[in-house]
Amino acid sequence: MKKADIKNLSAGDIQNQLAEAKAQYSKLKLAHKISPIENPIQIRDLRKTIARLNTELTNKQ
Repeated sequence: MKKADIKNLSAGDIQNQLAEAKAQYSKLKLAHKISPIENPIQIRDLRKTIARLNTELTNKQ
């Protein structure tokens, strides 16, 4: 998710996206520990998306 997309979301939407991203992150981490996933850069990108969502949520409050 891009920075511009996140800025247009409301605080409630950001919280929903954040919960969804965290769940997906934990699933990817588990899948990667069991057997290496094809594109491990997805984990890094998802972690950065979570950070962006957290930052924007803090700014909105």
